[in-house]
Amino acid sequence: MTSSKLLLCYWLGLAALSLVTVLLGNAGSTLLLVGGVLLAALGKAWLIADGFMELRHAPRLWRGLLLAWPLSMALGILLTLPGY
Repeated sequence: MTSSKLLLCYWLGLAALSLVTVLLGNAGSTLLLVGGVLLAALGKAWLIADGFMELRHAPRLWRGLLLAWPLSMALGILLTLPGY
């Protein structure tokens, strides 16, 4: 697959995940929906890191650090939410 086609696929994936985020955000505020929004955000962070920043071939340490940040933020948000 050429580079431009691959970037187009990443862009379409980001657009689809953004649409999922908006749809889940408008559906309500249960813990399951919040988890779905956070999962979509993690997917977007992964697409940005691997696709647009091209860290697929970077050393594991850098890639792991960059992907651990959104994961730690999502876990922090989940842990601070009140029980529904």
